[in-house]
Amino acid sequence: MLDLLGRLSTLRRPRLLIRAARIGARQYSRNRHLPRLLGYGSLPKTPPAVLQLIEQEQQLDQRRRGSDPGYSLTRHVDVLIALMGEAQLLSQKRSTTEKNGRPPLPETAQFKPIDCKPGTAAKVT
Repeated sequence: MLDLLGRLSTLRRPRLLIRAARIGARQYSRNRHLPRLLGYGSLPKTPPAVLQLIEQEQQLDQRRRGSDPGYSLTRHVDVLIALMGEAQLLSQKRSTTEKNGRPPLPETAQFKPIDCKPGTAAKVT
């Protein structure tokens, strides 16, 4: 399964819809926009919020493609704005954790050899 950002990069939507969402995403405020879309109360962390927004967006896109009379273009743009804003927050968090000196994942970790001579203590650096 693709990670969340990879999943978002595979979405294909009409150019005008994406352009409107990009313009709105510049002014995205998590505390102001997210409760309207996900319900009031405590806000979920970014990854669960992205998953919920992806589900809402897929439902809206199905309604758009099916010419459903209950389809709301403004709601679709609002969900895409929030989705883009949350994706940006997610990628920022991911890049800051990599820069903060947290240890890399085990598959990418590099180990330095330790020179152990008999009778000497090894120093781990």
